Amino acid sequence: MALRLSNPILQFEARPRGLSTVQSSRARIPLSQGLFCWRRKFAKKENLLVRAAVVPDTTLLLSDNEEQNTLFSPNKSNEEQKRKMCEMYGFTQIGDPMPDNITLKDIMETLPKKVFEIDDMKAWKSVLISASSYALGLFFISKAPWYLLPIAWAWTGTAVTGFFVIGHDCAHKSFAKNKLLEDIVGTLAFLPLIYPYEPWRFKHDKHHAKTNMLKEDTAWHPVWEEEFKSSTALRKAIVFGYGPFRPWMSIGHWLTWHFNLNKFRPNEIARVKISLACVYAFMAIGWPLIILKSGIVGWFKFWLMPWLGYHFWMSTFTMVHHTAPHIPFKNAEEWNAAQAQLGGTVHCNYPRWIEILCHDINVHIPHHVSPRIPSYNLRAAHESLQQNWGKYLNEANWNWRLMKTIMTMCHVYNKDRYYVPFDDIAPQDSQPIAFLKKFMPEFA
Repeated sequence: MALRLSNPILQFEARPRGLSTVQSSRARIPLSQGLFCWRRKFAKKENLLVRAAVVPDTTLLLSDNEEQNTLFSPNKSNEEQKRKMCEMYGFTQIGDPMPDNITLKDIMETLPKKVFEIDDMKAWKSVLISASSYALGLFFISKAPWYLLPIAWAWTGTAVTGFFVIGHDCAHKSFAKNKLLEDIVGTLAFLPLIYPYEPWRFKHDKHHAKTNMLKEDTAWHPVWEEEFKSSTALRKAIVFGYGPFRPWMSIGHWLTWHFNLNKFRPNEIARVKISLACVYAFMAIGWPLIILKSGIVGWFKFWLMPWLGYHFWMSTFTMVHHTAPHIPFKNAEEWNAAQAQLGGTVHCNYPRWIEILCHDINVHIPHHVSPRIPSYNLRAAHESLQQNWGKYLNEANWNWRLMKTIMTMCHVYNKDRYYVPFDDIAPQDSQPIAFLKKFMPEFA
């Protein structure tokens, strides 16, 4: 063992005026995170007496085969540490680290067999829900006065996200027993989103195989420090993308990953071309019809704005599912499937109407334990995981603090800290992050 003295800590104590120090609140925060915490806890509380000091971090460093036990790299966290982390990050539960000897097969074997069963009736019920809610949204848009259009767009964008989830189930072969029918339904469900089904399926399969693996995960990954420092223009674009634009960053992912034939293996190209042809045909026929019927303004109202609403959910679901200050991305040689899929995936509760329209895609941990579980069985599977593996699960209710944590803290990859915020590295180019820290609400 060794004693770490290098990393500074902001240690502070606060108490209401007139009370004894016994009734005070104490905390030890890494200096890099200290200002963020200071603003949230004390900046506007003039009735507090506050004492603060920068001190060495005296956390014990263990041997290479052991894990550090710190607040921001919690591998053997106690309950008090986890409670503080939940409060700071906007979580309801921080999971314990999983032992290395637990395998994904061990976890899957505890799931009831019924959660893997495909029910055609439930599958087509989800199609009915999405089709009817989307049609209702389009009708709402056509009749709403201008000041109600944002509500109509929010509903319709959420409804069309349900189409994505249906196609998502088809891609995982968990929608219907007829596999050809799955490919047809999946392709059709993705068309209003201008998403090519087969290219997305190929890349998404790799996301499941390599979840939270550096360089290999095709969904999201932290920014590389070398890339961040490579040029001022690129750095500013990255700060904006991973900051204020992050709830729509799936648009960049959509453009980058799904239309370039060079990103696919030779045996995938034929199916990729069929999907691309379907998408281009939809654009060539569908968009002119919308414009012919309702003009450019109609295209904006009926397609573009709901599409942006869909991408808000696509981006939000994806980043919330796999991004948190305490959830690491790891190199291939360190990566563990069970730890990544169970412990590296977040369950997040949303308002119930969103969960219904999006077919419980937010119940995401069982989906990563086995993508073959249909969306309509995810809740039953999650209940089983809670009973058998509950202490390892990361859970949250969707809230402002959770989003603020992700958007202002989870940026550049660091092996020890997992993430380093942009403003720790380049504060002069991180004004968008400073803006978010100042103006995003803190409600949890």
